[in-house]
Amino acid sequence: METYVIALDQGTTSSRAILFNRAGEIVSRAQHPFHQIYPQPGWVEHDPMEIWATEKRALAEAVDSAHIDPRQIAAIGITNQRETTILWDARTGQPLHNAIVWQCRRTAPLCDRLKADGLGPTVTEKTGLLIDAYFSGTKIRWLLDNIPGARQRAEKGELRAGTVDSWLIWNLTGGKSHVTDHSNASRTMLFNIHTLRWDEDLCRALDIPLSLLPEPLPNSMEYGRVAENIPGLEALAGIPICGSAGDQPAALFGQACFAPGRAKNTYGTGCFTLMNVGDTPVCSKAGLVTSVAWTLGGKTTYALEGSVFNAGSAIQWLRDELGLIQSAPECDRLAESVPDAGGVVVVPAFTGLGAPYWDMYARGTILGLTRGSTRAHIARATLDAIAFQVTDLVRAMNEDAPCPITTLRVDGGASVSDIMMQTQADLLRLPVDRPAQVETTAFGAAALAGLAAGVWSAPEELESLRRSQHVFVPQRDADRCAADYARWRRAVERASGWIENEL
Repeated sequence: METYVIALDQGTTSSRAILFNRAGEIVSRAQHPFHQIYPQPGWVEHDPMEIWATEKRALAEAVDSAHIDPRQIAAIGITNQRETTILWDARTGQPLHNAIVWQCRRTAPLCDRLKADGLGPTVTEKTGLLIDAYFSGTKIRWLLDNIPGARQRAEKGELRAGTVDSWLIWNLTGGKSHVTDHSNASRTMLFNIHTLRWDEDLCRALDIPLSLLPEPLPNSMEYGRVAENIPGLEALAGIPICGSAGDQPAALFGQACFAPGRAKNTYGTGCFTLMNVGDTPVCSKAGLVTSVAWTLGGKTTYALEGSVFNAGSAIQWLRDELGLIQSAPECDRLAESVPDAGGVVVVPAFTGLGAPYWDMYARGTILGLTRGSTRAHIARATLDAIAFQVTDLVRAMNEDAPCPITTLRVDGGASVSDIMMQTQADLLRLPVDRPAQVETTAFGAAALAGLAAGVWSAPEELESLRRSQHVFVPQRDADRCAADYARWRRAVERASGWIENEL
Protein backbone atom coordinates (compact mmCIF):
# COMPACT_ATOMS: atom_id res chain seq x y z
CA MET A 1 0.00 0.00 0.00
CA GLU A 2 1.36 3.42 -0.99
CA THR A 3 2.37 5.69 1.87
CA TYR A 4 2.32 9.47 1.88
CA VAL A 5 3.69 12.40 3.84
CA ILE A 6 1.88 15.71 4.15
CA ALA A 7 3.60 19.04 4.73
CA LEU A 8 2.02 22.07 6.33
CA ASP A 9 3.66 25.09 4.72
CA GLN A 10 2.61 28.08 6.80
CA GLY A 11 3.92 31.17 5.03
CA THR A 12 3.76 34.92 5.44
CA THR A 13 0.73 35.43 3.20
CA SER A 14 -0.97 32.02 3.02
CA SER A 15 -1.35 28.64 4.71
CA ARG A 16 -0.82 25.59 2.55
CA ALA A 17 -0.86 21.82 2.80
CA ILE A 18 0.85 19.58 0.23
CA LEU A 19 0.65 15.78 0.09
CA PHE A 20 3.70 13.97 -1.35
CA ASN A 21 4.18 10.34 -2.38
CA ARG A 22 7.41 8.36 -1.96
CA ALA A 23 8.68 9.58 -5.34
CA GLY A 24 8.51 13.16 -4.03
CA GLU A 25 5.62 13.96 -6.35
CA ILE A 26 2.73 16.20 -5.37
CA VAL A 27 -0.50 14.25 -5.01
CA SER A 28 -2.71 17.08 -3.81
CA ARG A 29 -2.54 20.53 -2.31
CA ALA A 30 -4.68 23.26 -0.82
CA GLN A 31 -3.98 26.88 -0.02
CA HIS A 32 -5.74 29.70 1.80
CA PRO A 33 -4.55 33.31 2.13
CA PHE A 34 -5.00 35.30 5.30
CA HIS A 35 -5.05 38.97 6.22
CA GLN A 36 -2.01 41.19 6.59
CA ILE A 37 -2.39 43.72 9.40
CA TYR A 38 -0.45 47.00 9.40
CA PRO A 39 -1.25 48.90 12.64
CA GLN A 40 1.20 51.69 11.78
CA PRO A 41 4.14 52.26 9.39
CA GLY A 42 6.78 49.56 9.77
CA TRP A 43 4.55 47.33 11.91
CA VAL A 44 3.21 44.00 10.61
CA GLU A 45 0.86 41.57 12.39
CA HIS A 46 -1.14 38.39 11.74
CA ASP A 47 -4.14 36.94 13.55
CA PRO A 48 -2.89 33.65 15.12
CA MET A 49 -6.37 32.15 15.08
CA GLU A 50 -6.66 32.89 11.37
CA ILE A 51 -3.28 31.23 10.80
CA TRP A 52 -4.53 28.11 12.61
CA ALA A 53 -7.95 28.13 10.90
CA THR A 54 -6.52 28.50 7.38
CA GLU A 55 -3.83 25.86 7.97
CA LYS A 56 -6.34 23.44 9.45
CA ARG A 57 -8.67 23.96 6.48
CA ALA A 58 -5.83 23.49 3.99
CA LEU A 59 -4.80 20.24 5.71
CA ALA A 60 -8.32 18.82 5.62
CA GLU A 61 -8.86 19.82 1.98
CA ALA A 62 -5.54 18.41 0.77
CA VAL A 63 -6.29 15.04 2.34
CA ASP A 64 -9.87 15.03 1.09
CA SER A 65 -8.95 15.90 -2.51
CA ALA A 66 -6.31 13.15 -2.64
CA HIS A 67 -9.03 10.46 -2.24
CA ILE A 68 -6.83 8.28 -0.06
CA ASP A 69 -7.31 6.51 3.23
CA PRO A 70 -5.90 8.90 5.86
CA ARG A 71 -4.25 5.88 7.46
CA GLN A 72 -1.86 5.88 4.48
CA ILE A 73 -0.36 9.15 5.72
CA ALA A 74 2.79 8.13 7.57
CA ALA A 75 3.64 11.53 9.01
CA ILE A 76 3.07 15.28 9.02
CA GLY A 77 5.92 17.74 8.52
CA ILE A 78 5.77 21.44 9.32
CA THR A 79 7.55 24.40 7.81
CA ASN A 80 6.80 27.98 8.69
CA GLN A 81 7.51 31.67 8.37
CA ARG A 82 10.31 32.12 10.85
CA GLU A 83 10.71 34.68 13.65
CA THR A 84 6.98 35.53 13.66
CA THR A 85 6.07 35.40 17.35
CA ILE A 86 2.90 34.47 19.25
CA LEU A 87 1.98 34.66 22.94
CA TRP A 88 -0.95 32.56 24.16
CA ASP A 89 -2.81 31.30 27.23
CA ALA A 90 -1.50 27.87 28.29
CA ARG A 91 -4.94 26.74 29.46
CA THR A 92 -7.34 28.09 26.84
CA GLY A 93 -5.02 28.37 23.84
CA GLN A 94 -6.24 31.89 23.15
CA PRO A 95 -3.63 34.36 21.86
CA LEU A 96 -3.14 37.47 23.95
CA HIS A 97 -2.28 39.61 20.93
CA ASN A 98 -1.83 39.38 17.19
CA ALA A 99 1.33 37.64 16.05
CA ILE A 100 4.24 40.02 15.51
CA VAL A 101 5.52 39.19 12.02
CA TRP A 102 9.18 38.76 11.13
CA GLN A 103 9.05 41.90 8.95
CA CYS A 104 7.84 44.09 11.83
CA ARG A 105 10.21 46.86 12.94
CA ARG A 106 8.48 47.95 16.16
CA THR A 107 11.32 46.73 18.36
CA ALA A 108 14.03 48.71 16.56
CA PRO A 109 14.42 51.18 19.49
CA LEU A 110 14.83 48.26 21.92
CA CYS A 111 17.48 46.77 19.63
CA ASP A 112 19.31 50.09 19.65
CA ARG A 113 19.33 50.05 23.46
CA LEU A 114 20.64 46.47 23.56
CA LYS A 115 23.45 47.43 21.19
CA ALA A 116 24.26 50.50 23.27
CA ASP A 117 24.45 48.25 26.33
CA GLY A 118 27.16 46.23 24.59
CA LEU A 119 25.16 43.02 24.11
CA GLY A 120 25.98 42.69 20.40
CA PRO A 121 29.19 40.62 20.60
CA THR A 122 27.61 38.20 23.09
CA VAL A 123 24.56 37.70 20.86
CA THR A 124 26.73 37.01 17.81
CA GLU A 125 29.07 34.65 19.68
CA LYS A 126 26.29 32.57 21.20
CA THR A 127 23.52 32.72 18.59
CA GLY A 128 25.27 33.46 15.30
CA LEU A 129 22.89 36.41 14.82
CA LEU A 130 23.03 40.18 14.95
CA ILE A 131 20.80 42.27 17.19
CA ASP A 132 17.88 43.22 14.97
CA ALA A 133 14.12 43.65 15.19
CA TYR A 134 13.89 40.80 12.67
CA PHE A 135 14.47 38.13 15.30
CA SER A 136 11.98 36.80 17.83
CA GLY A 137 13.54 37.67 21.19
CA THR A 138 12.69 41.35 21.18
CA LYS A 139 9.19 40.57 19.90
CA ILE A 140 8.53 38.39 22.97
CA ARG A 141 9.89 41.19 25.17
CA TRP A 142 7.56 43.71 23.48
CA LEU A 143 4.52 41.49 24.08
CA LEU A 144 5.39 41.05 27.74
CA ASP A 145 5.97 44.77 28.18
CA ASN A 146 2.90 46.01 26.32
CA ILE A 147 0.07 43.58 27.11
CA PRO A 148 -1.45 44.44 30.51
CA GLY A 149 -0.72 41.69 33.03
CA ALA A 150 1.26 39.55 30.58
CA ARG A 151 4.55 39.65 32.44
CA GLN A 152 2.97 38.69 35.74
CA ARG A 153 1.09 35.81 34.10
CA ALA A 154 4.23 34.66 32.29
CA GLU A 155 6.16 34.52 35.56
CA LYS A 156 3.38 32.36 37.02
CA GLY A 157 3.72 29.89 34.11
CA GLU A 158 0.27 30.68 32.70
CA LEU A 159 1.46 31.68 29.22
CA ARG A 160 3.29 30.12 26.29
CA ALA A 161 5.38 31.85 23.64
CA GLY A 162 6.70 30.52 20.40
CA THR A 163 7.15 30.85 16.69
CA VAL A 164 4.56 29.57 14.22
CA ASP A 165 5.89 26.00 14.27
CA SER A 166 5.28 25.82 18.03
CA TRP A 167 1.81 27.36 17.63
CA LEU A 168 0.79 24.77 15.01
CA ILE A 169 2.21 21.78 16.89
CA TRP A 170 0.56 22.96 20.12
CA ASN A 171 -2.82 23.19 18.37
CA LEU A 172 -2.44 19.94 16.40
CA THR A 173 -1.63 18.00 19.56
CA GLY A 174 -4.43 19.58 21.56
CA GLY A 175 -2.02 21.52 23.74
CA LYS A 176 0.08 18.48 24.71
CA SER A 177 3.33 19.47 22.99
CA HIS A 178 5.03 22.81 23.47
CA VAL A 179 8.12 22.28 21.34
CA THR A 180 10.19 23.88 18.60
CA ASP A 181 12.93 22.58 16.32
CA HIS A 182 16.55 23.66 16.34
CA SER A 183 16.31 25.66 13.12
CA ASN A 184 13.43 27.81 14.38
CA ALA A 185 14.92 28.14 17.86
CA SER A 186 18.14 29.47 16.37
CA ARG A 187 16.27 32.49 14.94
CA THR A 188 15.08 33.82 18.30
CA MET A 189 18.28 35.54 19.52
CA LEU A 190 17.83 33.44 22.68
CA PHE A 191 19.23 30.06 21.54
CA ASN A 192 22.85 29.00 21.90
CA ILE A 193 23.72 27.30 18.60
CA HIS A 194 26.75 25.60 20.16
CA THR A 195 24.98 23.96 23.12
CA LEU A 196 21.59 23.68 21.34
CA ARG A 197 19.83 25.07 24.41
CA TRP A 198 18.11 28.29 25.45
CA ASP A 199 20.75 30.62 26.81
CA GLU A 200 19.88 31.70 30.33
CA ASP A 201 22.07 34.80 30.19
CA LEU A 202 20.40 36.08 27.02
CA CYS A 203 16.94 35.32 28.37
CA ARG A 204 17.87 37.28 31.48
CA ALA A 205 19.22 40.19 29.41
CA LEU A 206 15.92 40.40 27.51
CA ASP A 207 13.88 39.74 30.68
CA ILE A 208 12.12 36.68 29.22
CA PRO A 209 11.12 33.82 31.59
CA LEU A 210 12.41 30.44 30.42
CA SER A 211 9.06 28.88 31.36
CA LEU A 212 7.46 30.63 28.38
CA LEU A 213 9.66 28.94 25.81
CA PRO A 214 9.10 25.64 23.97
CA GLU A 215 11.42 22.67 24.30
CA PRO A 216 13.99 22.76 21.45
CA LEU A 217 14.29 19.42 19.64
CA PRO A 218 16.00 17.93 16.54
CA ASN A 219 14.29 18.44 13.19
CA SER A 220 13.37 14.85 12.43
CA MET A 221 11.59 13.03 15.25
CA GLU A 222 8.09 12.55 16.63
CA TYR A 223 6.84 15.69 18.41
CA GLY A 224 3.36 14.37 19.16
CA ARG A 225 0.25 13.10 17.40
CA VAL A 226 -2.83 14.80 16.02
CA ALA A 227 -5.39 15.06 18.81
CA GLU A 228 -8.76 13.31 18.56
CA ASN A 229 -11.04 16.26 19.19
CA ILE A 230 -10.03 18.75 16.49
CA PRO A 231 -13.09 19.75 14.41
CA GLY A 232 -12.50 18.95 10.75
CA LEU A 233 -9.45 16.78 11.41
CA GLU A 234 -11.13 13.83 13.11
CA ALA A 235 -9.98 11.43 10.38
CA LEU A 236 -6.35 12.41 10.97
CA ALA A 237 -6.32 11.70 14.72
CA GLY A 238 -3.23 9.78 15.77
CA ILE A 239 -1.04 10.68 12.78
CA PRO A 240 2.44 11.57 14.07
CA ILE A 241 4.00 15.00 13.56
CA CYS A 242 7.56 13.97 12.76
CA GLY A 243 9.41 16.83 11.14
CA SER A 244 9.76 20.59 11.48
CA ALA A 245 12.04 23.26 10.06
CA GLY A 246 11.80 26.95 9.36
CA ASP A 247 10.95 27.69 5.76
CA GLN A 248 14.48 28.52 4.62
CA PRO A 249 16.39 25.55 6.08
CA ALA A 250 13.49 23.38 4.90
CA ALA A 251 14.09 24.66 1.37
CA LEU A 252 17.83 24.00 1.73
CA PHE A 253 16.99 20.43 2.72
CA GLY A 254 14.37 20.10 -0.02
CA GLN A 255 16.94 21.28 -2.60
CA ALA A 256 19.20 18.40 -1.49
CA CYS A 257 21.95 20.79 -0.38
CA PHE A 258 23.33 18.13 1.92
CA ALA A 259 27.03 18.75 1.23
CA PRO A 260 28.98 21.75 2.56
CA GLY A 261 29.27 24.48 -0.06
CA ARG A 262 25.89 23.93 -1.68
CA ALA A 263 23.59 26.97 -1.69
CA LYS A 264 20.05 27.93 -2.54
CA ASN A 265 17.94 31.06 -2.73
CA THR A 266 14.20 31.16 -2.11
CA TYR A 267 12.22 33.91 -3.83
CA GLY A 268 9.23 34.36 -1.57
CA THR A 269 7.82 37.34 0.30
CA GLY A 270 11.49 37.96 1.08
CA CYS A 271 14.63 36.40 -0.39
CA PHE A 272 16.79 34.04 1.60
CA THR A 273 20.15 32.69 0.50
CA LEU A 274 21.52 29.79 2.54
CA MET A 275 24.74 27.84 2.21
CA ASN A 276 25.44 24.54 3.95
CA VAL A 277 28.67 25.10 5.90
CA GLY A 278 28.81 21.68 7.56
CA ASP A 279 29.08 20.83 11.24
CA THR A 280 31.00 23.96 12.33
CA PRO A 281 29.38 27.41 12.48
CA VAL A 282 30.98 30.15 10.35
CA CYS A 283 31.35 33.59 11.92
CA SER A 284 30.40 36.08 9.22
CA LYS A 285 32.44 39.22 8.61
CA ALA A 286 30.26 40.38 5.72
CA GLY A 287 26.93 41.04 7.41
CA LEU A 288 25.47 37.53 7.24
CA VAL A 289 24.24 35.34 10.08
CA THR A 290 24.75 31.72 11.05
CA SER A 291 21.88 29.43 12.08
CA VAL A 292 21.18 25.77 12.61
CA ALA A 293 20.03 24.31 9.31
CA TRP A 294 18.95 21.00 10.83
CA THR A 295 19.81 18.39 13.41
CA LEU A 296 19.40 14.91 11.96
CA GLY A 297 20.62 11.55 13.22
CA GLY A 298 22.47 13.18 16.11
CA LYS A 299 24.45 15.50 13.80
CA THR A 300 23.88 19.25 13.53
CA THR A 301 24.38 21.03 10.20
CA TYR A 302 24.83 24.81 10.13
CA ALA A 303 23.99 27.34 7.43
CA LEU A 304 25.37 30.73 6.53
CA GLU A 305 22.41 32.95 5.64
CA GLY A 306 21.53 36.27 4.13
CA SER A 307 17.99 37.63 4.34
CA VAL A 308 16.19 40.16 2.15
CA PHE A 309 13.03 41.49 3.77
CA ASN A 310 11.08 42.48 0.65
CA ALA A 311 11.15 40.54 -2.62
CA GLY A 312 7.86 39.00 -3.74
CA SER A 313 6.17 41.54 -1.47
CA ALA A 314 7.45 44.23 -3.86
CA ILE A 315 5.48 42.62 -6.69
CA GLN A 316 2.43 42.51 -4.40
CA TRP A 317 2.99 46.22 -3.73
CA LEU A 318 2.85 46.96 -7.46
CA ARG A 319 -0.45 45.06 -7.59
CA ASP A 320 -2.22 45.93 -4.35
CA GLU A 321 -0.99 49.38 -3.37
CA LEU A 322 0.04 51.03 -6.67
CA GLY A 323 -2.44 49.24 -8.93
CA LEU A 324 0.13 49.03 -11.75
CA ILE A 325 -0.57 45.34 -12.39
CA GLN A 326 -3.54 43.03 -11.91
CA SER A 327 -1.54 39.85 -11.22
CA ALA A 328 2.03 38.72 -10.61
CA PRO A 329 2.41 37.20 -14.12
CA GLU A 330 1.52 40.61 -15.57
CA CYS A 331 4.66 42.00 -13.93
CA ASP A 332 6.75 39.63 -16.07
CA ARG A 333 4.86 40.52 -19.25
CA LEU A 334 5.33 44.23 -18.61
CA ALA A 335 9.01 43.79 -17.77
CA GLU A 336 9.60 41.80 -20.95
CA SER A 337 8.04 44.59 -23.05
CA VAL A 338 11.05 46.88 -22.47
CA PRO A 339 14.74 46.12 -23.07
CA ASP A 340 15.74 47.34 -19.59
CA ALA A 341 14.52 49.49 -16.71
CA GLY A 342 15.34 52.71 -18.55
CA GLY A 343 17.51 53.96 -15.71
CA VAL A 344 14.80 53.45 -13.07
CA VAL A 345 15.95 51.82 -9.81
CA VAL A 346 13.54 50.56 -7.15
CA VAL A 347 14.82 49.89 -3.62
CA PRO A 348 11.97 47.98 -1.90
CA ALA A 349 13.08 48.75 1.66
CA PHE A 350 9.50 48.94 2.95
CA THR A 351 10.49 47.49 6.33
CA GLY A 352 14.17 48.33 6.33
CA LEU A 353 17.10 46.56 4.70
CA GLY A 354 18.30 43.12 5.76
CA ALA A 355 21.67 41.54 4.97
CA PRO A 356 24.27 42.70 4.34
CA TYR A 357 23.17 46.24 5.28
CA TRP A 358 21.06 45.64 8.43
CA ASP A 359 19.50 49.08 8.29
CA MET A 360 16.31 49.13 10.35
CA TYR A 361 15.62 52.73 9.31
CA ALA A 362 15.89 52.45 5.52
CA ARG A 363 12.69 52.89 3.52
CA GLY A 364 11.57 52.25 -0.03
CA THR A 365 12.84 54.47 -2.82
CA ILE A 366 12.31 54.92 -6.57
CA LEU A 367 15.11 56.73 -8.37
CA GLY A 368 15.89 57.61 -11.98
CA LEU A 369 12.38 58.58 -13.06
CA THR A 370 12.01 60.66 -16.21
CA ARG A 371 9.00 61.83 -18.19
CA GLY A 372 9.54 58.79 -20.39
CA SER A 373 9.37 56.29 -17.50
CA THR A 374 6.42 53.92 -17.79
CA ARG A 375 4.84 51.29 -15.59
CA ALA A 376 6.77 48.74 -17.66
CA HIS A 377 10.06 50.32 -16.55
CA ILE A 378 8.91 50.27 -12.92
CA ALA A 379 7.91 46.60 -13.25
CA ARG A 380 11.29 45.77 -14.77
CA ALA A 381 13.10 47.76 -12.07
CA THR A 382 11.17 45.89 -9.37
CA LEU A 383 12.23 42.50 -10.74
CA ASP A 384 15.77 43.80 -11.12
CA ALA A 385 15.72 44.95 -7.47
CA ILE A 386 14.99 41.43 -6.29
CA ALA A 387 17.91 40.07 -8.34
CA PHE A 388 20.19 42.89 -7.12
CA GLN A 389 19.41 42.05 -3.48
CA VAL A 390 20.25 38.38 -4.01
CA THR A 391 23.49 39.46 -5.70
CA ASP A 392 24.30 41.41 -2.52
CA LEU A 393 23.83 38.22 -0.50
CA VAL A 394 25.86 35.93 -2.76
CA ARG A 395 28.74 38.41 -2.90
CA ALA A 396 28.76 38.60 0.89
CA MET A 397 28.56 34.82 1.16
CA ASN A 398 31.55 34.37 -1.12
CA GLU A 399 33.53 36.65 1.22
CA ASP A 400 32.70 34.48 4.24
CA ALA A 401 32.50 30.94 2.89
CA PRO A 402 35.53 28.64 2.73
CA CYS A 403 34.74 28.00 -0.95
CA PRO A 404 32.81 30.12 -3.50
CA ILE A 405 29.33 29.27 -4.71
CA THR A 406 29.52 27.69 -8.17
CA THR A 407 25.78 27.18 -8.79
CA LEU A 408 22.76 28.76 -7.14
CA ARG A 409 19.75 26.48 -6.69
CA VAL A 410 16.52 28.48 -6.64
CA ASP A 411 12.92 28.01 -5.57
CA GLY A 412 9.92 29.93 -4.25
CA GLY A 413 6.95 31.48 -5.99
CA ALA A 414 8.84 34.23 -7.83
CA SER A 415 11.42 31.76 -9.20
CA VAL A 416 8.93 30.93 -11.97
CA SER A 417 9.89 34.28 -13.56
CA ASP A 418 12.20 33.45 -16.46
CA ILE A 419 13.19 37.08 -16.97
CA MET A 420 14.19 37.48 -13.33
CA MET A 421 16.12 34.19 -13.23
CA GLN A 422 18.02 35.21 -16.37
CA THR A 423 18.79 38.59 -14.81
CA GLN A 424 20.01 36.76 -11.70
CA ALA A 425 22.36 34.54 -13.70
CA ASP A 426 23.67 37.59 -15.60
CA LEU A 427 24.38 39.55 -12.42
CA LEU A 428 25.99 36.65 -10.56
CA ARG A 429 27.87 35.29 -13.59
CA LEU A 430 26.80 31.86 -12.31
CA PRO A 431 24.38 29.13 -13.40
CA VAL A 432 20.98 29.43 -11.72
CA ASP A 433 19.36 26.00 -11.33
CA ARG A 434 15.57 25.86 -11.05
CA PRO A 435 14.24 22.41 -10.09
CA ALA A 436 11.32 20.60 -11.68
CA GLN A 437 9.81 20.40 -8.20
CA VAL A 438 9.65 24.06 -7.11
CA GLU A 439 7.82 23.22 -3.85
CA THR A 440 11.13 22.56 -2.18
CA THR A 441 10.22 24.21 1.14
CA ALA A 442 7.22 21.95 1.64
CA PHE A 443 9.13 18.93 0.38
CA GLY A 444 11.96 19.65 2.83
CA ALA A 445 9.51 19.49 5.73
CA ALA A 446 7.91 16.35 4.29
CA ALA A 447 11.35 14.77 3.83
CA LEU A 448 12.37 15.42 7.44
CA ALA A 449 9.10 13.90 8.64
CA GLY A 450 9.38 10.99 6.21
CA LEU A 451 12.89 10.14 7.39
CA ALA A 452 11.67 9.93 10.99
CA ALA A 453 8.69 7.80 9.94
CA GLY A 454 10.75 5.44 7.75
CA VAL A 455 9.25 6.53 4.42
CA TRP A 456 12.76 7.33 3.18
CA SER A 457 15.91 5.71 4.51
CA ALA A 458 18.55 8.44 4.17
CA PRO A 459 19.24 11.86 2.61
CA GLU A 460 20.98 10.13 -0.30
CA GLU A 461 17.66 8.61 -1.31
CA LEU A 462 16.09 12.05 -1.27
CA GLU A 463 18.90 13.51 -3.38
CA SER A 464 18.12 11.05 -6.17
CA LEU A 465 14.60 12.51 -6.42
CA ARG A 466 15.76 16.04 -7.39
CA ARG A 467 15.56 17.04 -11.08
CA SER A 468 16.48 20.33 -12.77
CA GLN A 469 13.75 22.00 -14.81
CA HIS A 470 15.94 24.77 -16.28
CA VAL A 471 19.48 26.01 -15.74
CA PHE A 472 19.94 29.70 -16.62
CA VAL A 473 23.47 30.68 -17.66
CA PRO A 474 24.90 34.21 -17.99
CA GLN A 475 24.12 35.87 -21.33
CA ARG A 476 24.23 39.64 -20.90
CA ASP A 477 27.46 41.62 -21.22
CA ALA A 478 29.39 41.50 -17.94
CA ASP A 479 30.43 45.19 -18.04
CA ARG A 480 26.82 46.29 -18.52
CA CYS A 481 25.75 44.13 -15.58
CA ALA A 482 28.51 45.60 -13.42
CA ALA A 483 27.37 49.13 -14.27
CA ASP A 484 23.76 48.28 -13.39
CA TYR A 485 24.88 46.81 -10.07
CA ALA A 486 26.96 49.91 -9.26
CA ARG A 487 23.85 52.05 -9.90
CA TRP A 488 21.91 49.78 -7.51
CA ARG A 489 24.47 50.30 -4.74
CA ARG A 490 24.22 54.08 -5.16
CA ALA A 491 20.43 53.81 -4.91
CA VAL A 492 20.73 51.80 -1.68
CA GLU A 493 22.82 54.60 -0.20
CA ARG A 494 19.94 57.03 -0.92
CA ALA A 495 17.43 54.75 0.86
CA SER A 496 19.61 54.00 3.89
CA GLY A 497 18.80 55.53 7.27
CA TRP A 498 15.86 57.47 5.86
CA ILE A 499 13.75 57.61 9.03
CA GLU A 500 16.73 58.05 11.34
CA ASN A 501 18.00 60.94 9.21
CA GLU A 502 14.56 62.53 9.12
CA LEU A 503 14.31 62.39 12.91
